[in-house]
Amino acid sequence: MTPDPDGHGSTPRLTPGARRILDVASELFYRRGIHAVGVDTIAAESGVTKRTLYDRFGSKDELVTAYLRARDLRWRALVVAAADAAPDPVRRALAPFDVLGGWLDTSDRGCSLVNAYAELPDPAHPARALITEEKRWLRELFRAALAEAGVPDPDTLAGQLLLLHEGAMVTFSVAEDPGAAAAARSAAAALLGHASA
Repeated sequence: MTPDPDGHGSTPRLTPGARRILDVASELFYRRGIHAVGVDTIAAESGVTKRTLYDRFGSKDELVTAYLRARDLRWRALVVAAADAAPDPVRRALAPFDVLGGWLDTSDRGCSLVNAYAELPDPAHPARALITEEKRWLRELFRAALAEAGVPDPDTLAGQLLLLHEGAMVTFSVAEDPGAAAAARSAAAALLGHASA
C-alpha cells in the first residue's frame, strides 16, 4: 500500500495491467464523463479483456473510485508540498491557491471530483464519501492554518476560502477564464490581509 501525502488513507499498488486500465479509464472518465464511458471501451483501449478489468477492480464503480482517489492523492501531494514549504501559517493557507493554476493547466474540465459528484447521485456510491472527504480535508487545511495564524473566526474564513477555491475551478473551466486561479488567490490574500489586520 502507498500512503497518501497526509497519512489519511492509502491506495493499493497496482500491477502494470491494472495501472494501464486505471490510466486509460482516468483519461476517458475525465474527458468524456463517467456515464458516457463503458467497461467495454476501457478494456478495448487498455488492451485487456473485460474479465481482466473486473479481476483488477471488481466493478466499474470501484474503478471510478480508484480514478478519483488517484487524482485526489496527486492533488493533495501538491498542496501538502506547497504548505510544507510555506514560511508561515498565512502562506500555508494560500498554498492551495499557489498550486491551483498549474493544476488547472492539465485539468481544463475543472475538478474531477465535482464533475463525478454531479454524475453520481446515489449517496451509497463508494466514490461519494471520497469526494465529500476531499472537500472537508481542504476546508480543514485552511482552518488549521488560519487558527495557527491567530485569525479570528477561522471556521468562517476557511469556508470563504473554500468557496473562492472551488469557484475558481468552475470559472476556469465553465467560463473559460484563464485568470481565474490568479484572481482567486488575489481575493484570498485580500481576505487574509483583512482578517489579520
